[in-house]
Amino acid sequence: MSVLIAFLKLVFRIFFKFRIAGLEKLDFSQPAILISNHVSLLDAALLAAYLPEEATFVVNTTIAKRLGPLLKLRKHITVDPLNPYSVRTMVKTVQSGVPLVLFPEGRITVTGGLMKIYSGIGYIAMKTNARIFPIAINGAERSKLSYIGHKIRTVWFPAIDIQIGEAFSIAQQPNVSMKLQKELAADKILIVLQEELLQSRLKRDVNLFNELLLQASRNGWQRVICEDMSQKLTYRKLVLASYVFGRKLRPLLRGEAAAGLLLPNSNGHAIALFALFRLGVTPAMLNFSAGAQSLQDACETAVLRTILTSRQFVAKAKLEETVALLAKQCSIIYLEDVKADVRLSDKWGGLTDLMLRKKANHGFNDVILFTSGSESKPKGVVLGHEQLYANIQQARTVFDFTSADKLFNALPMFHSFGLTAGTLLPILTGMPVILYPSPLHYRVIPEVVYDRNATILFGTSTFLAGYGRAAHPYDFHSLRYVVTGAEKLKKEVSELWSQKFGLRIMEGYGTTEASPIVSINSPLAYKKGTVGRPLPGIRFKLDSIQGIESGGSLLIQGPNVMKGYLIHGKGFVPSQEWYDCGDVVELDEQGFLAIKSRLKRFAKIGGEMISLQLVEEMAAACYGDSAIGAISVPDGRKGERIVLYVTKPDYSQQELKAHILDAGFPPLLLPSKLEVIDKLPLLGSGKTDYLSLKKLAESSLDKGA
Repeated sequence: MSVLIAFLKLVFRIFFKFRIAGLEKLDFSQPAILISNHVSLLDAALLAAYLPEEATFVVNTTIAKRLGPLLKLRKHITVDPLNPYSVRTMVKTVQSGVPLVLFPEGRITVTGGLMKIYSGIGYIAMKTNARIFPIAINGAERSKLSYIGHKIRTVWFPAIDIQIGEAFSIAQQPNVSMKLQKELAADKILIVLQEELLQSRLKRDVNLFNELLLQASRNGWQRVICEDMSQKLTYRKLVLASYVFGRKLRPLLRGEAAAGLLLPNSNGHAIALFALFRLGVTPAMLNFSAGAQSLQDACETAVLRTILTSRQFVAKAKLEETVALLAKQCSIIYLEDVKADVRLSDKWGGLTDLMLRKKANHGFNDVILFTSGSESKPKGVVLGHEQLYANIQQARTVFDFTSADKLFNALPMFHSFGLTAGTLLPILTGMPVILYPSPLHYRVIPEVVYDRNATILFGTSTFLAGYGRAAHPYDFHSLRYVVTGAEKLKKEVSELWSQKFGLRIMEGYGTTEASPIVSINSPLAYKKGTVGRPLPGIRFKLDSIQGIESGGSLLIQGPNVMKGYLIHGKGFVPSQEWYDCGDVVELDEQGFLAIKSRLKRFAKIGGEMISLQLVEEMAAACYGDSAIGAISVPDGRKGERIVLYVTKPDYSQQELKAHILDAGFPPLLLPSKLEVIDKLPLLGSGKTDYLSLKKLAESSLDKGA
């Protein structure tokens, strides 16, 4: 038997480049259970070849009949999953000192991600007080022996690795029903397995261009991975174009640490982005909707000397005057000019690079995004490739997207959600992405989603409201997931999508400084009215705030948190040990976060902290209109007062006051003034532009209005 095990190890090492880490963590001096994700028929054989001899496998009686002699290679017990006494058998086995190996999902994944965890595993752990060792298997899902060959490109001999994590235990809780305890135990096992999967997938010294090469190899060089409204790019075309474009840019960017990108969602933008990754030059993602002064400030903050843009885009977006102003401090490079200057020698050079699979140059492996907060000058958020890659892997652990999906992204890349989740995540996981230049085309976008059979859609609540109202009920028939963030999901938007399209919107929460996803609802962990659970790898704490009784200010740590800020006139400022998200949140017993308000979106009136978000929610419920914006302005008597901007002139304060009092809230929530505005100003991300509203209100104060 030992000879056969040795032969299996040799086969795995040679053909699967197999690696295993963490065997030294195993300790069977106490009752022990080993739990693993289940991705292929190879899993049991891999574990059998490398786990200590005393580890005993639990085998379904039906499968045991099929495998027959093979089971004699390892210690095992057979159980009938339909027999209630099978759990008792496993409890007694663990109590006798035998370490059991279990697959808590109960089956091989058919989604590509973790599936539901059966509560019986938690019951066994509680009854035996066993130490539980989580095991993460990666790579075997790409083998011909997985069950997802219809969703991803499989091969006979993929690289496989296994990582064993730190042990944990699940204690019984007095005065809690066993049914609830089992559910909570299954939930904890899910969270620990997700965490272990993440840790097994993280990398150091990541360059996202090199990850592009890896994914092209895994998913097929001829696979269409990126498309816009004019053309489709295969992995081969995207990589080749990045090589050629990088060759043309190298002499133009010599000695420059960063270059600005002023481009819409398009194939050209993706090519430019990966070309800069290849050169080791930091892309600074410029917000073309921010205005000329803000763009000039951003260029100064990031010390940019060159901006890449497109003549066609500048003309369509009517940015000629803005670009002319930027040209006074930066060199402007147009993509069309670079493309026209490509010679045969450049093409041959690019083909040579492609054949040699040349990796990225060492350089500044960062991306700079600019915050749209309330500061007078934009702050640059410096995100390393490691942080962006980590956020992608965090998302992979909680969602079961595969290369069989197709993502539609109209969120601009200068917005962190549009860059990481909407562009990098699909391209670097083998999932085709449709890049659309504007999220504001409410009538066109549903048609594109319908025509291209997209299965995943990202959008803010504002944008989803527009698509939902304009779309035919059948336009979104192909969608599996609709994910929203950047602003609070409005109740009426959620209900519209549920009733009209039969789709549940997955609300998440993020911040540019976290690459950006911090928490998200998922099919395995969903709770209405929350922004989901923090992603694996994120540690968090709540700091109490004077004047606010419920919840606290959210602080986080994690592999996805930024390197630091670029401050105008100061330069780089490293990130603190804990990043303060600036949001007031509540955390429930199951780990779900609910966002109460931005900390900056509180008004202090007569010593009381009043949530401007709550004021907006009260007004929206009263008037049946979500086009409402509340801001605070200084007040000599009470400290601050609230101004509510509305888009219709017939709203009355008296009606709102009655609604607030009827809902049981104090009259301090009543705005001191209602201002009528044609439409609310929006940021490029779709969020309300509160800074513009505040300037408008302050301007009115200056005029004595």
